[in-house]
Amino acid sequence: MRSIIVSCIIVLFAIPLLAFPAYAEEVNLYAAGSLKAALGDVIKAFEQVNNTTVHAEFGPSGILLQRIEKGEKAHIFASANMEHPQALLQKGRGGPVALFARNNLCALTQPGLAVSSARLLELMLDSNTRLGTSTPKADPAGDYAWELFDRAERQKPGSFAQLSTKALQLTGSPESPKAPEGRNQYGWVMENNKADIFLTYCTNAVSARREVSQLQIVQIGPELAVGADYGLIVLNDAPVEAWRLALFILGVEGQKILATHGFMVGGLPAQ
Repeated sequence: MRSIIVSCIIVLFAIPLLAFPAYAEEVNLYAAGSLKAALGDVIKAFEQVNNTTVHAEFGPSGILLQRIEKGEKAHIFASANMEHPQALLQKGRGGPVALFARNNLCALTQPGLAVSSARLLELMLDSNTRLGTSTPKADPAGDYAWELFDRAERQKPGSFAQLSTKALQLTGSPESPKAPEGRNQYGWVMENNKADIFLTYCTNAVSARREVSQLQIVQIGPELAVGADYGLIVLNDAPVEAWRLALFILGVEGQKILATHGFMVGGLPAQ
């Protein structure tokens, strides 16, 4: 069943290619910041086999959605959730919407912190623990953190109010301090000791630890685990090359590259 669904989505994305001749035109890709490394490699591979230049704009998905809605010329939007591209679909701004990757939330922690999956909630609730997150609404990673807080409430009543009140929204908003060029945002935040525990995508955590090797990555237990579905949409009036790029992301080579960066691929929805 999964392979049938994925095949149908690929066919829908391929249909526009039949109506247009091939010619070179720059493609504007707007994509979630957590996709920067992975889609950077996808773009390099795509450009090697296509006479096309891809201009990529990376940032918090909610902010990118606002910019698209205000009229910025994006051809493809790859979001860290399904809701943002679905919102554009419902407004008649493009389509279809395809699930192309999954991620999970992890806890990135300072070295020396005695933490495990079993103790994570206890430590997050500790009044002495500085808990960092991204910004809800502006960045889906923040929304997923709040979803984790909601799950924590079911485990220990009162947790949601405590966690949502103490959470330091350190990334994801237009006002958030930006890491220096070439630095991982989360590695930079933790290296500058802005939080003891930071909830972010597991792929971000892996990239952060490549830069700051002392950081710890803690997997979140099943009772609190939150999965992130990544959705892609091609917008109206996009050039044919945008459809080719979308198919490349959904195809074998694009999915293989995403997997090497820690994303889960294969079209399965989050549990």
